[in-house]
Amino acid sequence: MAEGIIEFKDWQKLDLRVGKIIKAEDIEGADQLYKITVDIGDKTQTICAGIKEFYTKDELQDKLIILFVNLKPRTMRGVESQGMLLAAVVEKDGKEEKVVLISPEKDIELGCKIC
Repeated sequence: MAEGIIEFKDWQKLDLRVGKIIKAEDIEGADQLYKITVDIGDKTQTICAGIKEFYTKDELQDKLIILFVNLKPRTMRGVESQGMLLAAVVEKDGKEEKVVLISPEKDIELGCKIC
């Protein structure tokens, strides 16, 4: 099997859902991170995302996004991050030059599974 290729059963382990950002907050002492609360229909999840350079809090408000909901939680700057936003990233010389959040093309119910 080629390097980096995964089995379908590995893809099935990922739980990707449609969510809506309901709050974006600064994290004390973090230049790049936001604390983001995402509504995924039946619950909310808190995530930390290093996107301050690319999005204002106003731009994030009510934005539909794709969220990786079953990622193992990780504490960042004292905040437990319970998932990860999906984004397209342009890198140059190892530095992120552009980050664009992945969003559904049309309105759809919160919590819908991405498959």
